[in-house]
Amino acid sequence: MKPVVFLNSHPIQYFAPLYQYISEQTVIDLEVVYCSDESIKGNIDKGFGTSVKWDIPLLTGYKSRFLKNRARKPSIYNGFWGLFNPGIIKYLYKKEPSILIVHGWAHATNIMAIIAGKFTGHTVCIRAETPHNQELLKNKYITFLKHVYLRFIFLFADKFLYIGLQNKLFYKSLGIAEDRLIFTPYCVDNARFREIFENIGREEARVKLGLPKDGDVILYSGKYTAKKRPLDLLKAFSLLDKKKAILVMVGDGELRTEMEVFIERNSLKGKVVLTGFVNQSLIPYYYRAADVFVMCSGLGETWGLSVNEAMNFGSPVIVSDTCGCGYDLVEIGINGKIFETGNIEQLSTVIADFLDQTPTKKDACQQNALKIIDQYSYKQIVEGILGISS
Repeated sequence: MKPVVFLNSHPIQYFAPLYQYISEQTVIDLEVVYCSDESIKGNIDKGFGTSVKWDIPLLTGYKSRFLKNRARKPSIYNGFWGLFNPGIIKYLYKKEPSILIVHGWAHATNIMAIIAGKFTGHTVCIRAETPHNQELLKNKYITFLKHVYLRFIFLFADKFLYIGLQNKLFYKSLGIAEDRLIFTPYCVDNARFREIFENIGREEARVKLGLPKDGDVILYSGKYTAKKRPLDLLKAFSLLDKKKAILVMVGDGELRTEMEVFIERNSLKGKVVLTGFVNQSLIPYYYRAADVFVMCSGLGETWGLSVNEAMNFGSPVIVSDTCGCGYDLVEIGINGKIFETGNIEQLSTVIADFLDQTPTKKDACQQNALKIIDQYSYKQIVEGILGISS
C-alpha cells in the first residue's frame, strides 16, 4: 500500500501512542509531519493556565519531522496564521505518492497541504472533529459563509475520516457522499489504561492519591474553562444528599478562583478536591478510583476523549447533550446517560441515580462500558486507513 503521512499542528499526547502503534504493529509505512514543537518545550498551556510538559514519550517509536514555522507570530494559539509552514509544499512535491491525512483546516498550513497534496498526486484525506449538532447552535450567517468556504476546500480532498456519528453527519450535511467517508474513531491508548484497570484495585488507587477508601467518588477531568462548564458540576454536586460522596476535579484553569469561591460559600471544603494539572502517567489512577465520571461541557467540546479514558475503567459516564462523543459512546441506561447541557437539577439527579445502583447493575454497567470502548480503538483506525488504499 501507499505510505501514510499525517500532518499535525504539534505533538499531541493523545495521538503519539497511535502513531507508535501504527509504526510498531502494522505494515503501514508512516511518517508524521509537525508544524510546531511547542508541546514538547513545556510552554504555558492557555487552557490549563500553567506550564505543561507531558510525561509520556511524544516523539519515539515512529518517524517524524518538523517544518519551519515562518508565521509572523508563530504559535498554535495564534489562529489561522499562527502556523505558516510553506515547506509543506516542497515536502509533498518530493514525497512519493502517499495517503496524506490532514487534521482539520484551522491553520494556513493545513490548507496549503490539502491543495498542494491534490496537485502533487497524493490521496488527500481530511480528519477533523466538527460535530453536526454544534454547527446547528452557531450563528447562521457565519456558519453559512464557513460552509461555502469548506465546500471549496473539500473539492481537493479524496476521503473524509470521520471520528463519530455527529462528525459524519457534518460531512454529509455538506454534500460528502457515503463512499468518501471512512470511520477512524477518536480513541485513546486503551491498552495502557486497561492494564492499570486490571492490575490496580480501586482501594489501592485511592490510597495512592490520598482519597478516602470508602464512599463514592465522582470524577471530572478537564480544564477549568467556560467551554468545560465545571461550575455546572459543582452546583449539581452541592444539591446531592450524599454525606460520603466526594467530587474530584482533575485539572486547572482560569475558572479555578471562581470555583474555590463557590466551594467556600457552599461549605464544600473537604468534599471537593481541585487537583491542579495532572500528567498522563498519574491520571489513570484517578479513573480507577472513581465510581462515576461526568463530562458537562458545552459548545466547543467536539468529542471529549476523557470519556474514552473513563470507560476503559468501566465507569458509568454522564455526558452533556452537546458533547460529540455522547452520541457514540453512551448507551442510555446501559453504560451511562446523556443530560441536557446546563440543566443542573437533572445532572444532580442522574449522578444520584448511578451512585444508588445495586452492585449487580454496577457490574453490568462496567462490562457494558468495556465492551463499547473496545470498538473505539487504534485497531479501528488502522482498518479505516487500510480501507483507503483497497
